[in-house]
Amino acid sequence: MKLKRRRKLVTYLNILDQPVQFNPFVFSRTFLLWALLGLIGGIIAGVYWIALEFLTHQLAFFKGWEVIPVMAISGFLAGLIIQFIGDPGEIHLIVDNIRFNKGKLDPKNNPSMILSSLLCVASGGSLGPEAPLVQVTGSTGTWLGKIFRLKGDELRSLSIAGMASGFTALFGAPLGGSLFSLEILHHKHAVEYYKAIIPAFVASSFSYIVFALIIHLGLGPIWDLSSYEYSGLFDFGYAVLFAFMGAAIGWGFIFCTKFFKTIFEKRPMPIYIKTLIGGLVLGIIAYYFPLTRYFGHHEINELLTGNLSLSELVSILVLKIIAIAITVTSGWRGGFIIPLFFVGATLGLILNHIFPSINLSLAIVCCMAAINACVTRTPMSTTILLATLTGFGHFIPILFASLTGYFLAPRIPFIKSQMDKE
Repeated sequence: MKLKRRRKLVTYLNILDQPVQFNPFVFSRTFLLWALLGLIGGIIAGVYWIALEFLTHQLAFFKGWEVIPVMAISGFLAGLIIQFIGDPGEIHLIVDNIRFNKGKLDPKNNPSMILSSLLCVASGGSLGPEAPLVQVTGSTGTWLGKIFRLKGDELRSLSIAGMASGFTALFGAPLGGSLFSLEILHHKHAVEYYKAIIPAFVASSFSYIVFALIIHLGLGPIWDLSSYEYSGLFDFGYAVLFAFMGAAIGWGFIFCTKFFKTIFEKRPMPIYIKTLIGGLVLGIIAYYFPLTRYFGHHEINELLTGNLSLSELVSILVLKIIAIAITVTSGWRGGFIIPLFFVGATLGLILNHIFPSINLSLAIVCCMAAINACVTRTPMSTTILLATLTGFGHFIPILFASLTGYFLAPRIPFIKSQMDKE
């Protein structure tokens, strides 16, 4: 009986391997595979987001001094999950596997990634859900590729398309999410994996539709910075100037992360002790400055409407950078893109306090772009993502800022697996 089923499966797979007959269009069976991956990615992202929102609301009940034990306990539990279920790795491992492991992302550690990241993000860690979603949906692409017996570039392209579907669902930007999944793989040659661009577009589009249906996502910016009017060529100079400052903050974040990484690696300790210490420190920071808690999805709007003083903004900027660095180095799981956007928004507000004559929206969006491009080496996707997320309809100033941040980035990238292996 089992032999019969296997023979049937082989027959079906052989049929799928054959090209579609009498098809005069570019459309082919591979489109259906990309679309299926996008649908699965959208469902995964939707379910993950619902679980994250539910857990966040439950843990948000604890306020004041209570956030300290809550975040410490959450970190400890996340560490236990990683210790006993498996270490899912971080964005460095994802990039390394796509580039140097034939494009294969292993799905076996997905349960650990989902559970640990839900605890870390929902309790208030300064990392977002984008990295866990990229890991899970990317490995789903690998799994689907193996079922359909794909190899080489085809399998890598499907893994990248899976990554794009998870990233797009969270940000609601199919074009930006697709380009990001390509750009983040290499620190210099953004088009090295250009073969995967159409699969990534298709998977992203279907993922976005499903995610939007599940969580009732509408069209429009998440952070409204549309109040900008072009005032002349000096705006491009301002964009580059703001980007210089953003790149400096990006360098500061990278050095801060290296500093805390050295501290945590100085004395070997179990992962659950590291995550416990990290949670304790994060809880203390969140107790004194509540806006530094969480990854910034809702907090950026609070920051923009909060009318905070200059000293408060400077404190939030410094402590948020420290919080992201501690979250990254102490073993907490999540992504740092939205938190870096939060840092950029804070820097833009500080510049506007010091120089009230500058356009606030331009300062914020350029600082956001420069910091993210400096750290992640993704100038094209950063430009498109920010234009979508902020409603800032003028691409060119954002592009100037993104490119400035990119070219002022450290020679050794923050994500070291972006570099070629010797």
